[in-house]
Amino acid sequence: MYSEYSHISYAQTQSFSALVNDYVAVESNLKDFFQYTADVTGVEAAIEDRKKYTVDRTMLVNVLLRQYKPLNTNPSVRENIESLHHSHTFTICTAHQPNLLTGYLYFFYKILHAIAMAEQLNKLYPNQQFVPVYYMGSEDNDLDELGQFNFEANKYRWDADGQTGAVGRMNTKSLKPLLNELFRRIGPPGLHCDNLKELLTEAYLNHNTIAEATQFLVNQLFGQYGLVIVNPDDAEMKKMFLSVMKDDLLEHHALPIVTAQSEKLSAAYKAQAFPRAINLFYLKDNIRERIEQKETHWQVLNTNIQFSKDELLQELDSHPERFSPNVILRGLFQEKILPNICFIGGGAELAYWFQLKPLFDYYNIFYPVIFLRQSVQIISEKDGQILQQLNLKIEDIFETEQSLIKKIIVKRKGVTCSLDEAQSDLDKTFQRIATQATAIDKSLERSAEAALAKMKKQILVLEQKMYKAEKRKEQVLVDKIAKLKNSLMPKGALQERVENFLPYYLQEGFTIFDTIKNKIKPFDNQFLIIHPPQNIS
Repeated sequence: MYSEYSHISYAQTQSFSALVNDYVAVESNLKDFFQYTADVTGVEAAIEDRKKYTVDRTMLVNVLLRQYKPLNTNPSVRENIESLHHSHTFTICTAHQPNLLTGYLYFFYKILHAIAMAEQLNKLYPNQQFVPVYYMGSEDNDLDELGQFNFEANKYRWDADGQTGAVGRMNTKSLKPLLNELFRRIGPPGLHCDNLKELLTEAYLNHNTIAEATQFLVNQLFGQYGLVIVNPDDAEMKKMFLSVMKDDLLEHHALPIVTAQSEKLSAAYKAQAFPRAINLFYLKDNIRERIEQKETHWQVLNTNIQFSKDELLQELDSHPERFSPNVILRGLFQEKILPNICFIGGGAELAYWFQLKPLFDYYNIFYPVIFLRQSVQIISEKDGQILQQLNLKIEDIFETEQSLIKKIIVKRKGVTCSLDEAQSDLDKTFQRIATQATAIDKSLERSAEAALAKMKKQILVLEQKMYKAEKRKEQVLVDKIAKLKNSLMPKGALQERVENFLPYYLQEGFTIFDTIKNKIKPFDNQFLIIHPPQNIS
């Protein structure tokens, strides 16, 4: 169904920050905040530099094989895991929390971008091997964010039956009522519907934790592409990060280093992450709380748990899995355990990675090529027909509703409600009047300016009345545009930031992933629009 596609710049969507627009446009004022350019040239340089940084590949493969043991593993996944033994194999990584039913569409776009990039690099460099990786942020404890998703204008929210702590560790048993409610609304009956219900039931009701459920679901959807899923909530992996965690707990070097870099970035852009003296959570049972150093001890906030220095170091050595990196340290942990070349993230992720480069240098950890994740707009056949009827271009869909209404009224009727020309004529007329008046008496200048301002205000009021009158005449058109905008930009946001994958899977099944992946140009830094075969661009 979705056989056509178009690319436009991210700036044209009017939906991205100045930092994102400048980064993809290769603006020089960002060059001090990253290591490699986000292109093939940058990747080539990163491949050579990555060889200078050691990774415990045996540990990585053994942990992955253990984590995959309960799963029915696609042969391509198994081959990719085994290939990580070899020094010529590198990863292409994206990261995201285990949102319930994957949360928003961009969860998939991140992963598909990583897969498409790995595939292209494998063609470009046949003597190397590139493995797409989904790094699961299973230790996040923000249930308000991770425990909800949207489907057909309905919001589904899971309260986890009162569970607290890391969402990835939460038990899934209490999800049954929510899934039953969802299944009553999923339809119409058919192959895709039946497959989806079976898939979600198996994932969330036959696995004990959210992390296990997410691993199963993502593996079922993307295992065919060789995607490897990493759950970093693992003692063996965290042993590789002990030196950094110890330094953060005792010496607090991240705070001044990241603060200085953040201040530089904040001179022109918005910082996204804010360091603390200690950038680790304590993670045990249903607890995930910050650690703070007091005068005589280290305190786990909101608990009665505290450690002396010796006790803290003993706990760290004996149970590294109980220490969870926050946003400041998470990327360093990722690069410490993976032979990674590229990291693919959203706009906010780009910002905080740009805040961290000096910290990577300090700990002598590889800093990867940073790519903006692929953003996608999917236009249905119905919406495509409306675009055609209204004679709109692809990029028009990102304009405001009012701007579209004005544009279409002008196109269809040749009528403009704008009085800009009249305002310009008025300025010229009043300039002559003001000149004549002040020639008689200088004090009349302010009176002339006040009269001009009053007249401009009246013209603006008249312009607004003309526009409202024209809208009333075209109410059918206005309603159609409003409905189109709500469909394409639900709640005024990009589709990918609101909608879930469910309706697209119900319509297309697994082929929707092929459709998107095959249209991603992983190095182009362009916004992708997928639509039916119609002449709407």
